[in-house]
Amino acid sequence: MAIAATSDKETIVAVYDMEGMISESGQVSGGLFDLSGSSDRPLTHYDVVRSMKAAATDDNVKGVVLDLGGANINLAQLQEMRRCLLAIREAGKDVWFYTERLSNGSAIIGSASNHFTLLPEGDVMLTGMYAESMYFKGLLDKLGIKVEVIHIGDFKSAGETLYRTEPSKYATKQQAVLFDSIFEQMIRQICEGRKIKPEVLRQLIDKALITPEEAKKAKLVDSLQYRTDFITTIRKHYGKNTKFDRGYELPDLGGPKISGFMDIMRLAFKSRKAKKRRVDYIGIVALDGEINDASVAPVREEILKLAKDEKCKALVFRVNSPGGSALSSDVLWEATDEFKATNKPMVVSMGAVAASGGYYVSAGANRIFAEPGTITGSIGVVGMKFVLGGAMNKLGITTHSIKRGKHADIMNSHRGYTPAETELIRKSMIDVYGTFKKRIIDGRGDRIKGDLEKLAGGRVYSGKDALAVGLVDELGGINEAVTHAAKLAKLEEYETILTPEPKSGLEGMLAGPNKKDDAEDEFIRATKA
Repeated sequence: MAIAATSDKETIVAVYDMEGMISESGQVSGGLFDLSGSSDRPLTHYDVVRSMKAAATDDNVKGVVLDLGGANINLAQLQEMRRCLLAIREAGKDVWFYTERLSNGSAIIGSASNHFTLLPEGDVMLTGMYAESMYFKGLLDKLGIKVEVIHIGDFKSAGETLYRTEPSKYATKQQAVLFDSIFEQMIRQICEGRKIKPEVLRQLIDKALITPEEAKKAKLVDSLQYRTDFITTIRKHYGKNTKFDRGYELPDLGGPKISGFMDIMRLAFKSRKAKKRRVDYIGIVALDGEINDASVAPVREEILKLAKDEKCKALVFRVNSPGGSALSSDVLWEATDEFKATNKPMVVSMGAVAASGGYYVSAGANRIFAEPGTITGSIGVVGMKFVLGGAMNKLGITTHSIKRGKHADIMNSHRGYTPAETELIRKSMIDVYGTFKKRIIDGRGDRIKGDLEKLAGGRVYSGKDALAVGLVDELGGINEAVTHAAKLAKLEEYETILTPEPKSGLEGMLAGPNKKDDAEDEFIRATKA
């Protein structure tokens, strides 16, 4: 998938044009309009940081150019990319950075460059951090809707916006601690990169809307140029015999070219045919988004495939999830446990968020890496039920029901829980909470610093703070996770493979549902065993 090796005499400048969402898994859903064949495979975060890592050690690469464009990059991705750019700088190479908007994110990643350029008429929105939550109790009261929420853990604040008019004291405290941690990270990283004092940066932030000229005078950026002039400056710096490579060590992102029915048929057959690996490799599987039956099923399948593939020597599990279903979380945890039963190492790389169920599925790893700004923890359980009886009465809606079983209608949305039902559900949730903590104790052992219950209860941590209490092992990203997985597996030469392989929307649609062969079927494998 990588481009061919360059000659020793060739001078290269790697160019990264960042647009849109940077995917974790590289999976997109197909649609009718993908039949045009114009859909490209998405660029993944690992594609970018793997390429940047190669640029740092390739003697032919003399510099890199990063044009942030309209990219939507989360904090964890920004922090890892920033480290990659600093490694390129430490290798004695130039890092050129261009942006039309100076924001928190562009200031963080741009601070790793030695040529930071802003559009002369660009936006400067370096105003600090702000978050706002809307509370809907008043509206729901007027509609006759009640939300019953049961929390296991005082700090498990999910659902508060539905039955309160303001945050609880626990949620307020938690938000302040998390905000302080991430804000201080931002201040430190920008100041270290731009060589300015923290108090100066705080004053600029409090001043709010400053001009590009003021940003340059304050040394937040080095120059003000339009993109054409920026490119001209770089070309003059390196001369005519330089290759500006927009695909340096990146996979071919071009989508399938469809000119007729036979092209579609060939692509459909190719999409269903599993690839056989011939060399040792580290498999990378990403969980990206909410945890539920639909999102877990393909991730579980990939992990189990890697477990039985002799060429797969280790798993790097990239987790970027706020959690979701407790049941689905346990289903995925079981898959990771089966993988570890093969004595292959599993290393977790946390993305922007790996909280609640996201932490649940991570806890069993041999090692957990998180970015300083990763949001993790939230070890607790919450359940809720919308009671619509009041609204239905207002609307003149009546119902008739029939049941067999004392609590058959326990989840009936027309009425609230009875005291007995509340206790039944609370007991069930306490059992789930106990299993959650057991998974952590079994996976983390004495790496947890202190009493787990005092760290749990729904408390949320930044990656930096999670390291201090033993919820994670190291600060780092997916590159560091891959390196550590290779070390645990005692690999010197290996490939890394993101699985399932990233597909365009058209390829994803034509692939259809996976049909297991005998080697993959768990019932047949169990029978043979």
